[in-house]
Amino acid sequence: MSFSTLGLSAPLLKAIEEQGYSEPTPIQAQSIPVVIQGKDIMAAAQTGTGKTASFVLPILENLSNGPKVKSNQVRALVLTPTRELAAQVQDNAHQYSRHTRLNTQVVFGGVKINPQMMALRKGVDILVATPGRLLDLFQQKAVRFDQLEVLVLDEADRMLDMGFIRDIKKILAVLPKKRQNLLFSATFSDEIRELAKGLVSDPVEVSVSPRNTTAETVKQSIYITDKRKKAPLLVSLIKQHNWKQVLIFARTKHGANRLSAHLEKQGITSAPIHGNKSQGARTKALAGFKNGEIQALVATDIAARGIDIAHLPFVVNFDLPHVAEDYVHRIGRTGRAGAVGEAVSLVCNDETKELFAIERLTKALLPRIEHPDFTAVNPVPESRLDNRAAKAKKPKKPKKPMGNSTAKKDEHNDGQRSGAARRGNKPISKNPRHKRVRKAGGDKQGNAQASAKTHN
Repeated sequence: MSFSTLGLSAPLLKAIEEQGYSEPTPIQAQSIPVVIQGKDIMAAAQTGTGKTASFVLPILENLSNGPKVKSNQVRALVLTPTRELAAQVQDNAHQYSRHTRLNTQVVFGGVKINPQMMALRKGVDILVATPGRLLDLFQQKAVRFDQLEVLVLDEADRMLDMGFIRDIKKILAVLPKKRQNLLFSATFSDEIRELAKGLVSDPVEVSVSPRNTTAETVKQSIYITDKRKKAPLLVSLIKQHNWKQVLIFARTKHGANRLSAHLEKQGITSAPIHGNKSQGARTKALAGFKNGEIQALVATDIAARGIDIAHLPFVVNFDLPHVAEDYVHRIGRTGRAGAVGEAVSLVCNDETKELFAIERLTKALLPRIEHPDFTAVNPVPESRLDNRAAKAKKPKKPKKPMGNSTAKKDEHNDGQRSGAARRGNKPISKNPRHKRVRKAGGDKQGNAQASAKTHN
């Protein structure tokens, strides 16, 4: 099958050829015709299989036949969870649209907002954005959505997770009700799938591989060691195997900083990348990693969805992620587009729960290795593959209403304050000693009042 059979026009086919693509990937072959037909879609595919082209190419095809975009208007909106992913998607969209009259822009936080406002004045055919900065621009009336035709949630599982759901709902509230909705992601949990179905209308579901699986081209293994031995073990592996380019995932921002500093002291050029870093620092670190100036890039999960490096050979999980699905995204940075890669995880006894969750999700036991110089004093229990379906998370209980409703509850009909209001809503202690103190205090107050009346 070739791209010419998918209904794409000559300008797009020319851009595809210039990118060196000869035939579509499975996700592209299944998704592009569906999107061109104007249908809603939920597509799941492994990271590195060409999801971006699966929605950018058909969107460009449909927009090329429509009206010209007006000032401050947007015709297609792509929402992403991270700045790095937003920049990557926009770069791909720019490459694919170079032989058309359509324009693309990207907006995200961490940089000055005025240049972005100026770029939006002419109108944008495809706008790639992170939710926070998009809301800022909308509140300043720098962007409008009267002409919006398509909404894309890229990495939809993370976009619709609790960390983004409020911003997503705010954005959805200001978008036209009549639009095409496209949800693309590497993973879809059952909870996210149910939530997503409430946003799309009769969606076509596309899945080119089993859910939550890792690429076969990625060799996976784990080293069992103690927590304090992880850093020296990592240094030993990098030097022993002569890893020239390795992406390392740490669980926290401070952990990424400490590990990067440790690697530098050991003669390994390194840089951290996480949410506390400025956009300039993140861009510089990523550029240095791509051109070989930086040997080890230490990242938090914020970068897992946005780093796209051709032929990245090694990924290391210095810490296992709390969320098992993030493991799939992390190791998906290597072994992309059929290339061979290797993913190594350093696991200590404290991470037994996370390890078992990953193996349960991927339905495979990870091969274990013990380095003779870094043997674990506290070993990790042997894994047993659990094929039972994971239990759905219980929804959080709604918070009790505050404000006027509470005030009315604590107020008597005659206008007097209740005992709870008089105490300042402090709970009554169940400690009998406290009761005696209150009673004694009440007796003293009563005696004082009685004495005052006697004197009067």
